[in-house]
Amino acid sequence: TWDNREVTNVIPTAPSPLSPPTFSMSYFTMSFGALSNLMGLAILCMSQVRFHRRAKTPFLFLVAALLLTDLVGHLVTGSFALHLHLGRVLQHREEVRGIEPPRRLCKLFGACMVFFGLSPLLLGSVMAVERCVSITQPLLHSTLITTDHVCFAVLLLFSLAFALAMLPLVDVGGYTPQFPGTWCFLPVLGTLSPIDAGLALAFSSLGLVALVVSVFCNVLSGLTLLHSRLIKPRLTSTAARRHASSVCPTLNSLDVEMMVQLLVLTVVSCVCWSPFLAFSSLLGNVRVDEQYKQVLLLALRMAAWNQILDPWVYILLRRSVLSRLCRLLRPHGLSVYGNDLSLIYLIKL
Repeated sequence: TWDNREVTNVIPTAPSPLSPPTFSMSYFTMSFGALSNLMGLAILCMSQVRFHRRAKTPFLFLVAALLLTDLVGHLVTGSFALHLHLGRVLQHREEVRGIEPPRRLCKLFGACMVFFGLSPLLLGSVMAVERCVSITQPLLHSTLITTDHVCFAVLLLFSLAFALAMLPLVDVGGYTPQFPGTWCFLPVLGTLSPIDAGLALAFSSLGLVALVVSVFCNVLSGLTLLHSRLIKPRLTSTAARRHASSVCPTLNSLDVEMMVQLLVLTVVSCVCWSPFLAFSSLLGNVRVDEQYKQVLLLALRMAAWNQILDPWVYILLRRSVLSRLCRLLRPHGLSVYGNDLSLIYLIKL
């Protein structure tokens, strides 16, 4: 049985007899998300030749870590959700009400939700910092941002998310079933104990800080690119232009390509995660009713789609795809810039 702290936050799991529960959407999102991340990883492996320079290796490693985290998160949390959905189906057929998920299963599910929820957000902030240093301080980036340093930063952030997720497993706080009984998370509804409120606030604060860091670094990087591309005085010498076009285009194109990918990843993360993080930080300061529970469930589904959209950002916003799109939209525009598409990217995106 649940202890007294957890009983106050339990949400009835019995489905309505008029609406039998289905798990087709959960099955679809888990399958589509896993397939999308596998496709992203495959494309990343095939395109690694373009990132042969040492300065691009940390970003490549971070993208691979993000896609792998999204993939594992989809498979693990999706399996838990499908198990609980199937349990609800059996309860509906047998007309059994009020049966809660097993305590151990709910705790493991909640821990996975916290870990695989925070990890992509923290990875996104590290990617933004890495790109910001690379664009604004390229000399410092070549000496400071190495693959070993990036690996250490990733392990440190993973350890932070893992520690927060494991605290309720050692009886510091707890995980409870959430409406409609198909997922478990930190208690965020009703009257909360100080420990439960602190854990929920820590989760939402870390996620929001990661988003703010990503936005700040991406804005700074974007302004630096715009300054170097549009405001910086252009070369006047024909020989200098030819030399620049033979040396710089690949570097600039790759920089802008990665910057565009990171900007879109940040926008997707903000749109998908902001509602859930905001609701998680309210901590019982709102009236909990059926409508609020439905809104919280919708916010969770939006957050889950972040792991599905992340790989598609990398798949669709590659230089080869954007090059074909630019040729279709403006077939004569490429002759002005040659092979350097970065200015077109900035204008069109």
